[in-house]
Amino acid sequence: MASSSTEFTLCRLQPGQVDLPMLRRIYQGNVRLELAEEARAGVLASQETVTRIVESGKVVYGINTGFGKLAQTRIPAERLAELQRNLVLSHSVGIGKDLADNVVRLVMATKVLSLSRGHSGIRIEVIDALITLFNAGVYPCIPEKGSVGASGDLAPLAHLSLMLIGEGQVTAQGQKMSAIEGLATAGLKPFELGPKEGLALLNGTQVSTSLALSGLFEAERVFSAGLVAGALSLEAIKGSVKPLDPRIHEARGQVGQIAVAAALTEILNGSDIVTSHADCGRVQDPYSIRCVPQVMGACLDNLHHAARILRIEANAASDNPLVFSENGDVISGGNFHAEPVAFAADIIALAIAEIGAISERRMALLLDTGLSGLPPFLVNDGGVNSGFMIAQVTAAALASENKSLAHPGSVDSLPTSANQEDHVSMATYAARRLVDMCFNTSVVVGIEAMAAAQGIDFHRPLQSSSALENEMRAIRENVAFLEKDRLMAPDVEMMRLWASREHWPAAIEALLPSFA
Repeated sequence: MASSSTEFTLCRLQPGQVDLPMLRRIYQGNVRLELAEEARAGVLASQETVTRIVESGKVVYGINTGFGKLAQTRIPAERLAELQRNLVLSHSVGIGKDLADNVVRLVMATKVLSLSRGHSGIRIEVIDALITLFNAGVYPCIPEKGSVGASGDLAPLAHLSLMLIGEGQVTAQGQKMSAIEGLATAGLKPFELGPKEGLALLNGTQVSTSLALSGLFEAERVFSAGLVAGALSLEAIKGSVKPLDPRIHEARGQVGQIAVAAALTEILNGSDIVTSHADCGRVQDPYSIRCVPQVMGACLDNLHHAARILRIEANAASDNPLVFSENGDVISGGNFHAEPVAFAADIIALAIAEIGAISERRMALLLDTGLSGLPPFLVNDGGVNSGFMIAQVTAAALASENKSLAHPGSVDSLPTSANQEDHVSMATYAARRLVDMCFNTSVVVGIEAMAAAQGIDFHRPLQSSSALENEMRAIRENVAFLEKDRLMAPDVEMMRLWASREHWPAAIEALLPSFA
């Protein structure tokens, strides 16, 4: 639990209306959750509907039947609590390392949002308990592997639900402990789950969605870093700014491309390096420089599309069956199928891979003296010194690794539950790989920016624009000019951190979906 001196931002959850900036704040931490009061009536009404069904003896899937292939098996009323407990225990089969706390925060918050839509038939006390645990910094230990993304994220959400019944493990105050201890830390006792409550907790796309949101937020950072690195590389090779002319991009009409070209123009504005070669007669730069608006603009469009899908899904009622209390209907459907999340994750993966791919090509261009006009491998006394030669090899290795990781998860499916669940989304894997891909691309882009800074320093005393000179100072605060060969691994790590940071020049931040 955070110390009492920590300042928290209050996030008031209005089901169906939570936006990306609020989701980002939850991901970053130091927030407390509060459910909008007007959401409580719908929750109470749906739970009363479930109670009436149980009391009437009517057989309804998810309330008094088995699940999956066992949906035809009727469960007597006196065994419904046992059914819900067994459901949570039997589905807790996750494996692998635990999800990071920032992802678990999103999982808990989006689960609250889904349950609070008033279609899940769950008690308000269970929702309030999730909020209380979140605010106390008590997070369930959720293994990262074991979900196929339909019927929702069953195994990982079962591990979340274990906490509520006093089973499994949690983290609290930075320490791993039993769920019983964690509940006590938050002033709670284990729940006996009522009819449908276990199923409502287990069904849903909250883990896939939270992992995809994590990937989106990290992708925004490497996208921003990639634009800055590209601008630095353009300066380092004294490239042409003519391909940024807005008339070119308006003639095509692609929204992201137009926006990226305008942002690059703004952050290059005022550069003495640009004006120093205005009449050099340079006709064309390689595509990795000339086509930055086209490539990065397409990446930006993909991030915006994915952000729209994920914001909707974060607010969605995605368990099954759904309760419609206005007329007492309980309808079995398939909102747990995470295909929208899988597609969104896949296009984020494509963007991440391409940001790294074009960055690595610019890095290679910087080292090629015939194309860049800079010293071979960006170092004096070449031969004795290898300069940036092998740093580019690392960039190439990681850019290539991302090509394999970018293979779409959504095209895969293996049937489960004796072929009752015969097509699944694989959204959980599709989303989970994104952070690894962002790590790789942050290294690639960081290496490019480090090399570009080296190239710009060869042009001194010429100055770049104010925005890019700020970036040069940020780089040089941590990575010195390479006079001769030295241990470069620490420099690469510092540049990875540079590329992974949150805040960027205003012209670039304005492009991002989280800031729109």
